[in-house]
Amino acid sequence: MENYQDIYQRAAQRKGGEAVVESLLSQPATPTQLKKLSGDDWLEEFTRKIFQSGFYWQVINNKWPGFREVFWDFNIDKLLRMPPEMLEEKSSDERIVRNYTKVKTVPVNAAMIYYHQQDHGEPFSQFVADFPSDRIIELWAHLKKHGARLGGNTGVYALRALGKDTFVLSRDVEAHLRANQIIDGGLQTKKSLTAAQHYFNELQQQSGRSLQELSYLIALSVGDNYVGLEPAS
Repeated sequence: MENYQDIYQRAAQRKGGEAVVESLLSQPATPTQLKKLSGDDWLEEFTRKIFQSGFYWQVINNKWPGFREVFWDFNIDKLLRMPPEMLEEKSSDERIVRNYTKVKTVPVNAAMIYYHQQDHGEPFSQFVADFPSDRIIELWAHLKKHGARLGGNTGVYALRALGKDTFVLSRDVEAHLRANQIIDGGLQTKKSLTAAQHYFNELQQQSGRSLQELSYLIALSVGDNYVGLEPAS
């Protein structure tokens, strides 16, 4: 099993030196920054990642102003008061990508965010901000269980986009985990996720780096990405 120094040195060799590697890494948001996000912010990013899944991301981004108009800037209070028949109308609106299955996730995920605060007495952003990174796969599981279409990497990419420290099981990271015999079965099984979490926790203890940095470092160290090429991270 490779340790942190093995990964870092190979990434540096492939990308043209340590200075280049460091310039490619970024830090997650702080807990204080995360707590400033609104529930609407989380709903918007969950929805964006759901629609980007299986689609060209830039196409979704280009249409995003239309999404914001159709879904009232992802105002959770308004969306939860929306009559069911209006949801079908919105799914046929030309300002968005018309996919009724994905449109139906909007009120479901709005409810997840809203009722978390009602049931637990804390904003959803505080829940995410306070969730320990050494158990991040449990947060993934929470999103999958209580939300709609937030399993796999969809919810994970939303967390990453808004700054929560997490690793991502991208193609390159998966290849590294399999090559080092950390996982050998299905990627999303409890056994594989637990093994991946333990490995990243070990790397974090060795390096003091965030899960986000470690995930990207692994991606830089494997696959078809050398100088000038971006990895799948």
